[in-house]
Amino acid sequence: MTDIERWAWAEVDLSAIAHNIGVLRDTVAPAAVWAVVKADGYGHGALPVAVAALDAGSAGLCVALVSEGVALREAGIDAPVLVLSEQPPAAAPALVAHRLTPTVTTAAGIDNLATAAEEAGVTGFGVHLKVDTGMHRVGAAPHEAAGLAERIAATGCLYLSGLFTHLAVADEPGRAETAGQVAALDAVRAALPPVDLVHAANSAGALAHPAARCSLVRAGIAVYGISPGSDLDHAAAALRPALSLRARVSFVTRRGAGDRLSYGLRYTLPADANIATVPIGYADGVRRNLSGLGMPVLIHGHRYPIVGTVTMDQLLVDCGDDGVAAGDEVTLIGQQDGERIRAEDWARALGTIAYEVVCGISARIPRRYVRRTGAHQHD
Repeated sequence: MTDIERWAWAEVDLSAIAHNIGVLRDTVAPAAVWAVVKADGYGHGALPVAVAALDAGSAGLCVALVSEGVALREAGIDAPVLVLSEQPPAAAPALVAHRLTPTVTTAAGIDNLATAAEEAGVTGFGVHLKVDTGMHRVGAAPHEAAGLAERIAATGCLYLSGLFTHLAVADEPGRAETAGQVAALDAVRAALPPVDLVHAANSAGALAHPAARCSLVRAGIAVYGISPGSDLDHAAAALRPALSLRARVSFVTRRGAGDRLSYGLRYTLPADANIATVPIGYADGVRRNLSGLGMPVLIHGHRYPIVGTVTMDQLLVDCGDDGVAAGDEVTLIGQQDGERIRAEDWARALGTIAYEVVCGISARIPRRYVRRTGAHQHD
């Protein structure tokens, strides 16, 4: 899709990605940083983010799906790529062929990979064993880890190159469970032969729990300059948001007090106003339940509320008596003339997390990649 086709776009600042990798590296040293680029780089674009992160010193990448890792390999990425969960049996040949680092949690998963490696004539193929230390989503039980490690070694073609877990409440630094999970991982580690890489920390763990940093941290949301949670805003203060969501006014009409707007005619104008139509809607990731919340957008550096029901392709903005014209730039997320609206602001209004906000910006919104320096103010 070209810019000609849309008056709506997402702008991704790759210098912010690089800056955030630098902040994380300084914070967690001597641990390494592996950037998580699953879900198309949390909506930012997996390949551009991966390249920027690696150039800035990320030692590896993490994805959720084999297809995500294959896409990186086919684009020329040669860095380590960890697939974060055990994959279906049919995926084993692709994991081996593309030199992706698999996660294993079961005997069957180990056997499937061993078969694929043997058939491909591959030896010394490293795998990471995931242990469930308390999140109870996926992972081997701690008491199973030694047996699974022995099974990996017995294959003759696989070796245990990593051991890890995932933290459930690292974004709530007052919770004791995080220390308990780290202790449980340490106990498993002590019972195994030496392992090259041990990891537990997500972004929240990297920022707030030094004991969780181990060999490396798997940094996701922090790479994109977004706080892992409101309790960690202070720890994330040095990060720079990388994504802005922008559009242009497509139509302006003057409406009178008492006029009702958009589907359902549920919003009634309290006073005469200039109403700007913006060609972006819930099919683009502007959630329909922002309707009625008064979430602002920025036009000429001023905040104006979204009014009426957000529709599939368009939304309405109440600009009061201020001048606004077709073609004026609208910032939905990002900075304009010194004012900022954050993905975290949307998340707070919607009762969700900023991860969902940025991941929800749809593929039909074109991404523009830029490189800015310092605290650049978008004009």
